[in-house]
Amino acid sequence: MKALSQEIQPELVKIRRHLHRHPELSFQESNTTAYVVEYLQQAGILVERKYAETGVVGLINLKERADASSLAGIEAPGKVVALRADIDALPIQELNEVPYKSQVKGVMHACGHDLHTAVLLGATFILQRIKNELPGVVKCIFQPGEEKNPGGASILVANGVLENPQVDIIFGLHSDPGLEVGQIGYRYGAMMAQADEFYITIKGKSGHGAAPNLAIDPIPITAEIVLALQKIPSRLTDPLEPVVVTVGKIEGGKTVNVIPDTVLLAGTVRTLCSDLAKKVHRAIEQIVKGITQAYNANYELEYKYGYPVLVNDESATDFLVNCGQAYLGKRNVKEITRPSMGSEDFSYYLQKVKGSFFRLGTGKSEKGAAEYWHSSRYDVDESALSVGAGFMAYLAYCYLNLADSSN
Repeated sequence: MKALSQEIQPELVKIRRHLHRHPELSFQESNTTAYVVEYLQQAGILVERKYAETGVVGLINLKERADASSLAGIEAPGKVVALRADIDALPIQELNEVPYKSQVKGVMHACGHDLHTAVLLGATFILQRIKNELPGVVKCIFQPGEEKNPGGASILVANGVLENPQVDIIFGLHSDPGLEVGQIGYRYGAMMAQADEFYITIKGKSGHGAAPNLAIDPIPITAEIVLALQKIPSRLTDPLEPVVVTVGKIEGGKTVNVIPDTVLLAGTVRTLCSDLAKKVHRAIEQIVKGITQAYNANYELEYKYGYPVLVNDESATDFLVNCGQAYLGKRNVKEITRPSMGSEDFSYYLQKVKGSFFRLGTGKSEKGAAEYWHSSRYDVDESALSVGAGFMAYLAYCYLNLADSSN
């Protein structure tokens, strides 16, 4: 497996750099999808594109039926393992000066999805080479729209991506510049947060800046609301339960001497418990209602529940850890001691089938502090490509062969 991954490393670098030069936003990844499809078809892998407008699924070791337009009711020759990578980019202007810098203005692979896609393509190449040694099927899911609610995973799951044939277990990864190349990070239980969004419009009454008494000024009302929202984690919820309330956007006013009619503020709520998210929702409503009433203003509140908490299955994580120690060495398999308050729509898969999500090291300690996700200077150490591809392939190989031997 390691020899095969090293053999394809130059091709994986080529793939990753192409994707980095040509990033596409969530649910707009038509060129990325076509690029992946071309590679899959060249490798002789069966392709399915019926689950969303963009994205693709590659099926390894599943015989193509005469009616290739539908795989409904198909039975796999053994167990089915799914491997997933997200393919979308972010609305960020890249500031790196590298030969493979993004050629799309205002769009960048700033979260490593170019690496994820190249890694999974590499794993498919390896598994296709050894398909005669696989007593089962591998579904390789190249998923669109991870960065944008409602998330590509929810759409794919609703449209049956885990069925026909039915997936038994699923694994996914995310690049991590905080881990060295050659390392992976794992966590049992809750690994990533539920992330909700709120949009609040404060409705006042416009007027002259010289006569605020004749207006209802939504700007100081908004300021008071922003400060009050920050007290939710410290005063309205259990201090032992993680909650992050962030106001990330405020829009209001056109000029310096006019009190505006409205102000918009928007932000996110992050928790590790869905019931707690509902409590925070109620608290936001109460705060906004109380403050606006005090100043004779009105409001509109839209609260969007986002990706669920990502909870790794215990047995799947046991399997992941054991495979990691065998493939990478015990010292290179690191436990993630605290959950992240970031979110991941991989959680939708884990609500349906057992699985585990892990981190792939993309940094090197001698290079000093690395830029983290969503930075305009984010980049990865490309030597992680062969590590990730080999390990993903190893996971699938081991699961299918161990499942076969236990039958």
